[in-house]
Amino acid sequence: MSHDLHESLRDNVRILGDSLGRTIADDLGQSFVDKIETIRAHAKRGRQGDSLQQRQLIEYLRQLPERDLLPVTRAFNQFLNLANIAEQHYRARFRRVEDYKPGSQPALGELLGRAQQAGNSPRKLVETLANMRVELVLTAHPTEVIRRTLIQKYDAIDECLTAIESSEDYPERGARAQGRLEELISQAWHTDEIRHERPTPVDEAKWGFAVIENSLWQAVPDFHRDLDNLLLDTAGERLPLDAAPIRYASWMGGDRDGNPNVTAKVTQEVLLLGRWMAADLYLRDLEQLKTELSMWKANSALKAEVGDVAEPYRELLKRLLTKMEATRDWAKAQLDGRNYDGGPIIETRDQIYAPLLACYRSLCDVGLDTIANGALLDTLRRVAVFGVTLTKLDLRQEASRHAQVMEELTSSLGLGHYQEWSETQRQEFLLAELESRRPLIPRRWECSAESREVIDTFKVIAQEHAEALGTYIISMAAEPSDVLTVALLMKEVGGQVTLPIAPLFETLNDLDHAGDVVDQLLALPGYRALTKDRQEVMIGYSDSAKDAGQLAAAWAQYRAQEALVNVCEKHGVDLTLFHGRGGTVGRGGGPAHAAILSQPPGSVNGSLRVTEQGEMIRFKFGQPDIALRSMEIYACAVLEATLLPPPAPEPHWREEMDQLAKVAHGAYVGVVREDPDFVPYFRAVTPEGALGRLPLGSRPTKRRQDGGVETLRAIPWIFAWTQIRLMLPAWLGSGEAFSLRLEQPGGREVLQEMRTQWPFFGTYLDMLEMLLAKADVAIAAYYEHRLVDEPSLKALGKKLRERFERLEDVVLDILQQEKLLENTPLIRQAIDVRNPYIDPLHGLQAELLQRNRDADGAISPDLSRALMVTMAGIAAGLRNTG
Repeated sequence: MSHDLHESLRDNVRILGDSLGRTIADDLGQSFVDKIETIRAHAKRGRQGDSLQQRQLIEYLRQLPERDLLPVTRAFNQFLNLANIAEQHYRARFRRVEDYKPGSQPALGELLGRAQQAGNSPRKLVETLANMRVELVLTAHPTEVIRRTLIQKYDAIDECLTAIESSEDYPERGARAQGRLEELISQAWHTDEIRHERPTPVDEAKWGFAVIENSLWQAVPDFHRDLDNLLLDTAGERLPLDAAPIRYASWMGGDRDGNPNVTAKVTQEVLLLGRWMAADLYLRDLEQLKTELSMWKANSALKAEVGDVAEPYRELLKRLLTKMEATRDWAKAQLDGRNYDGGPIIETRDQIYAPLLACYRSLCDVGLDTIANGALLDTLRRVAVFGVTLTKLDLRQEASRHAQVMEELTSSLGLGHYQEWSETQRQEFLLAELESRRPLIPRRWECSAESREVIDTFKVIAQEHAEALGTYIISMAAEPSDVLTVALLMKEVGGQVTLPIAPLFETLNDLDHAGDVVDQLLALPGYRALTKDRQEVMIGYSDSAKDAGQLAAAWAQYRAQEALVNVCEKHGVDLTLFHGRGGTVGRGGGPAHAAILSQPPGSVNGSLRVTEQGEMIRFKFGQPDIALRSMEIYACAVLEATLLPPPAPEPHWREEMDQLAKVAHGAYVGVVREDPDFVPYFRAVTPEGALGRLPLGSRPTKRRQDGGVETLRAIPWIFAWTQIRLMLPAWLGSGEAFSLRLEQPGGREVLQEMRTQWPFFGTYLDMLEMLLAKADVAIAAYYEHRLVDEPSLKALGKKLRERFERLEDVVLDILQQEKLLENTPLIRQAIDVRNPYIDPLHGLQAELLQRNRDADGAISPDLSRALMVTMAGIAAGLRNTG
């Protein structure tokens, strides 16, 4: 690809920008558009190295009248969102979801060919794909800054671009699409881009379901159809009808970790919403099938089922439609708090699947395979993936909340104080109670409101079919007793439903001990009997990086996975690793294909769970074509990691990583934990204090309202540094580690060897390179200039920027490049195109933060809104912000 953006992408950016300009001129006059153009021109020339233009940009922004600040921020924010639409459209059209390294993401067909050449039979390929279990877990972390109403308009704008591109021979069609485009951009301009209230967990769940309805409902059967065609060419057979290599789960409405807004009542409501929406979507499918399946030829099994009727398929579908309508009515009545007095409803996946399968087999038996493999097969594929709830709902809670229940319970029963017991005592007690046939919890037990909420959550589990629920995740898990406690509560309160229990290891210390903890667990016969020889473990990326720095955390995550693979192999247990990744590099983000192939060999053995968070859901799954490519990337990467795993690291590479991580960790902790000026500097230079007012997600920005950085959640911690373009959490410490090694004999050679031969290290460097390219120390310095007065804080800021600049030199030295992103021109160009639109938002944000502080947080509503719009705009411009 050339170093310029593809011509169609440039054209679409221009079309959207021109339309926005006309909309703003109609609203605020041409003179206001001229102001915007002056700001953009200063920013563009400033980016070309003209320091005078940089100063003039800042001066121009500071002299804007107060009435202009909000519309100016809105104009730049809106352009950045439109640029994202153009890029998204380009990626969908040219099947480029992850422009990482050219040629690094093979098409699935090419990979199947490579796998066969490596000695895998066609049957083995089909079996591996049929047994593959990749679960993408949609989470509502507060990084999606764009309102749902605007997302819908942006999707419609994307459709207009498609219509314009395909109207070359139909000018009147193109004119209609252009008119609709102008209308939609005007609608977006006149819509408030900032929510006035935080979304509730139920709102977040509705947003997740909307992604399924608007995109994945179409993309899932398309993905299976493409996969079937590849397998027919390669192996001469289709994927089995009930196979679902990629499935979807959700945390929206189930993730109660530190979020008091997620209650048992909320979880119940979200489960009902999933049932209602699933029924509604299936009704559309069934109505279409009833219209299309008018054939009279049927096999004896179907005839026996429906009797002697002229149109047997329609007869069976009518019966299914009646039950599906009843299911929708039942779910609606439950949501409205009404009694349901209708007919029988559908409770399980098989109640939809079995009648559709009967139709499919009948059509094939009477020679109507073409019809069987049409819309009917698409619906069967949807049933296999989405079931009756659209997603499996995971539940997550902190280990300390379960321990509090046990403390209250043992105290009230006169058994002692659970929290004072040793780990051995806890395990003995919990295992004995797991074996016991008598109930432990009294029927009318009086406990605290917090413990009652935990118990009520397990009651929700008891009322559900197991297929509606996913995994129970324990955050801050550190000991086997943390898992045993949940197993006991599930036995006592959860009825017949036993969910997989996944400890989440997230701090550096917990990751280092993860293998030992799971080894102890699996050695306990009382626990092992519950596992059905399967164990899921979640690896935390966000908190470990915040705790230890990115380099030390990445190596700890890798070692933890190796240890867990070895432990589960020793015990004869199937391991599924659940990766809690975010959108940013600082939270484990990055291209999925590279990330999966950089895991330890054996850790991706046909199964994988991974979170898709915040704005990344929209970027990867918001439109059918993009979602289709994203699913192909996941299937491709997991298939490759399973059949053609990467080599194990050489012993001397491991020694190198141990030393690099040790130096990086020491340097990171020396600043973040030990420098008394660090927390005051962070609070002064970033918009962290104002961030809590941005109504992003339903979760509080802090675990506790007092304390320092350790109380901040990983998301706002990284979001705040991203806003000032210093990106500190993802690189601090790496420069010291690499610099020290380059000064030693053979350092450059071994680092370059690791980069080219070890996917883990190569991917880490590539992510670091992308992050350095998005960062900008000059912008961070301006924030400091405007917002920091204390000389000691300024001195710290200067040192941090010097560390960043040294790291950039060191990375270029290791990569043997003259500039960053030489080999990924699309990302480089996308950053360059956006910078002249992001730079004014940085200048305005710093100005507004200062005014807000001068006014002690009492600036006018318009200025407060303008400040929030700058945050949204910078996040949109940099994309993977949380």
